[in-house]
Amino acid sequence: MSLSSAPRIPSRNRCFGRLALVALLLLPAPLAGGKSIIAHRGASGYLPEHTLESYALAYGMGADFIEPDLVLTRDGVPIALHDLTLEATTDVAERFPGRDREPGKFFAADFTLEEVRQLRVQERINPGTGEQTYPRRWPQDHRDIHFRIPTMAEIIELVGGLNRTTGRAVGIYPEIKFSAWHAGQGFDFEEILAGLIQSQAADWPRDQIIVQGFEPDGMRRLRELAPDLFLVQLIGGGRSFDPLCTPEGIAMVAGYANGIGPSIARLIDARGRPVNDFNLIHEAHRHGLVVHPYTARVDALPGWAEDFSTLLERVLFEAGADGIFTDHPDRMREFLRHR
Repeated sequence: MSLSSAPRIPSRNRCFGRLALVALLLLPAPLAGGKSIIAHRGASGYLPEHTLESYALAYGMGADFIEPDLVLTRDGVPIALHDLTLEATTDVAERFPGRDREPGKFFAADFTLEEVRQLRVQERINPGTGEQTYPRRWPQDHRDIHFRIPTMAEIIELVGGLNRTTGRAVGIYPEIKFSAWHAGQGFDFEEILAGLIQSQAADWPRDQIIVQGFEPDGMRRLRELAPDLFLVQLIGGGRSFDPLCTPEGIAMVAGYANGIGPSIARLIDARGRPVNDFNLIHEAHRHGLVVHPYTARVDALPGWAEDFSTLLERVLFEAGADGIFTDHPDRMREFLRHR
């Protein structure tokens, strides 16, 4: 698909929950200190992930960046979804029975945008058991509010509109998910996203649109398509990412990216000690790369962190990261303010 033929999504009026609207009336002033608050899937500790309401709430809580994960629909539209499949966060099995490609697996790429818009977004569950992944988050029995899956175009419109009305400069930090898998389905995901950003966010400052991804080939492809785009190479905890966590690997990443996003386990081990075999943050900074680890959650702390403040102190100030992805942007902002 060429840039010129990338799908253009008409804007739609959306209705936000009262909680998000109240938060927008309490917009905080910017914080000093240079540590970026990246709202992981929006304010996902409070509202169902990857909904406009969750993004609006995160904005009102003082996030510096709103982070949507992106996959493609059957008609090639980037939508906000963490998984390839829809069953963990929507009512797709109820609304479209028999449309599973594999038993119990409803792939987003098998549904058009029009069909995706019919789905109700819910708090993340284990599809096998029906139990919530995070039990104390948005209750499953609250079904009168209809959360929906947004498109990337709608997220740009939302955050851009709020920046205009509030005078703030909050950015968007999308992640391309499953780039190689989408290529196998006939999609050039990088070209689609680059075209969308070019057409709908061309006037945004360079550091307000940051694209991240785990697959180096996809990141290199984006660099070719959009030489000025700010890119972050994600680094998972698995062994396949070990080659990136070397001086040679970081030097290679610096050739196409502007930053890295390592898992917290790449910085601090299970005993709460710095990972001593290689100072990843120091080496990244030496190459001029920003470092944004993932993910800080109040309700899913690593074993070495006695509380959320301990986690943030260790990662942001002892290890020296430049920001962090968090499900609880308000709690991170409170920590930075008090510190």
